[in-house]
Amino acid sequence: MSQSQPQPQPQSKSKSEQWQWENATAGAAAGFATVAAMHPLDVVRTRFQVNDGRVSTLPSYKNTAHAIFTIARLEGLRGLYAGFNPAVIGSTVSWGLYFFFYDRAKQRHSKNKEGKLSPGLHLASAAEAGALVCLCTNPIWLVKTRLQLQTPLHQTQLYSGLYDALRTIMREEGWSALYRGIIPGLFLQVSHGAIQFTAYEELRKGIIDFKSKDRKKDSESDDKLLNSVDYAILGASSKIAAVLLTYPFQVVRARLQQRPSSDGIPRYMDSWHVVKETARFEGVRGFYKGITPNLLKNVPAASITFIVYENVLKLLKMARRKD
Repeated sequence: MSQSQPQPQPQSKSKSEQWQWENATAGAAAGFATVAAMHPLDVVRTRFQVNDGRVSTLPSYKNTAHAIFTIARLEGLRGLYAGFNPAVIGSTVSWGLYFFFYDRAKQRHSKNKEGKLSPGLHLASAAEAGALVCLCTNPIWLVKTRLQLQTPLHQTQLYSGLYDALRTIMREEGWSALYRGIIPGLFLQVSHGAIQFTAYEELRKGIIDFKSKDRKKDSESDDKLLNSVDYAILGASSKIAAVLLTYPFQVVRARLQQRPSSDGIPRYMDSWHVVKETARFEGVRGFYKGITPNLLKNVPAASITFIVYENVLKLLKMARRKD
């Protein structure tokens, strides 16, 4: 047997691993760009989500514009960027891991299918990636939520930053507290990501098919046919669908992740308790509190994410080809 026969397999594996890390790098860059541009709206959204109209330590905001103005006036730029560090870390890590796990899942599902995936397999790949990301990043999102809820109405600053928050939560509430909201978080990550990425992939294929009618296809034509405007439209459209269908999970998670009262008793005991109390006192509208700043943040943010992701990925591909 010739010694040269086994060599293609390691070479293929190396290219596959390099492609996965390119996806992770592009996703991380996209996540950082998204948070840096849209964080003040994230603060507003979180404060709307947890304000159930009953006992609250948060100021009362009439709408998104009023909330931004009030926070800027009372708390300054620091208030608008409360929780920024965990948001940057969480978003960068989440998007990097998401694209990494998503691409691995797609590669696994595409074996023996000539590289083409059905909508169902896109859905399964996105759901798998979402679940893994949620398990890895829930503590970061919990800290971000608590830092965003600190206002001048608190007599003392509860947490001075990311590290202090993690240390204080573990000391006062134990390790399990870092995973408060994990159940709605899993439902959110799996369903939201699955809906968004399935919509993105299907719309992307539709645009490529439409644009390629009058052009000769080659092995790299898909990347050449799409530009940043296409990626912006794809990202925004898929995000709107995902937000509208999964937003109640965000509200449930945010309410579960609030700091317990001074006697150590959480406001809500579990996800079902949040659902019952919200439905009883606020009705359906309660599950959509903060959706306006959420859409204002996430629709353009999704466009930024996919523009950065696709273009960084193109640059990495070009660099790889030169090597």
